[in-house]
Amino acid sequence: MSLQSGSVNRASWLKKQLNLLLIAVSFFTRIPIPNWVEFDSEKLNKASRYFGVVGLLVGAMSASVFWLSQLVLPNGVAVILAIIASVLMTGGFHEDGLADTADGFGGGWKVTDKLRIMKDSRIGTYGTLAIGLTLLLKWQLLVEIALYSPLKAAIALIVAHPLSRVVAASMIFSEQYVTEDDGSKSKPLAQYQHINDLLILCLSGFVVLACLNGVLAFVLLLALVATRQLLVWGFNRQIGGYTGDTLGAAQQVSEIVCYCIILTIGLST
Repeated sequence: MSLQSGSVNRASWLKKQLNLLLIAVSFFTRIPIPNWVEFDSEKLNKASRYFGVVGLLVGAMSASVFWLSQLVLPNGVAVILAIIASVLMTGGFHEDGLADTADGFGGGWKVTDKLRIMKDSRIGTYGTLAIGLTLLLKWQLLVEIALYSPLKAAIALIVAHPLSRVVAASMIFSEQYVTEDDGSKSKPLAQYQHINDLLILCLSGFVVLACLNGVLAFVLLLALVATRQLLVWGFNRQIGGYTGDTLGAAQQVSEIVCYCIILTIGLST
């Protein structure tokens, strides 16, 4: 009887974790999920534990597109196709957050003005520049890595996507969610993270780091911790916490940091 009860409990636990993973997939990507998935705000909060896993999925898809493309096309074209694949897979979710953050921080003087601008669906000069320059920088960094080794470029994509999402999602645990008013929030967002969710989130990042060269993993860890602290400082200074848009911006910045470290440290070790 106890064995049967234990099996039922394990099956129930696994189904719960699968439900949370699929919520994370549906939140961050355009991948369709089954109708039986149960969704509410509490489950979305818990699903933040798997945001890094979703990043691994996006990175693997982007890396696959790059690897297959570079077999028949120049590296520069293959990198563009890989970036397009990631944008299509996520619907430009994080890039949109980056643009809104740039518009809000660049165009508003008061906190209320910044938050109001960030809620505006229209993109401004700061947002356009942020997206354009970020995509250009990603392309250049990945092309440089690919010129040295196409395999390292593929690995860079697989590594940067999950690690950057771990950095962004970890801010939910330590920082305060801010909004202009209760009715201004236009889409759901994880606003609370239990310590268990944070530990699982960080574990996914450490698993990725454990697969890398020791020196590269250590430098990446230090660089991302420093990047997180700088971003937290900047967000708190600008609006007193985080929003969904700033988490998207944090992901984009952290992704670029990963490529920079892999280009400078990874190619010399």
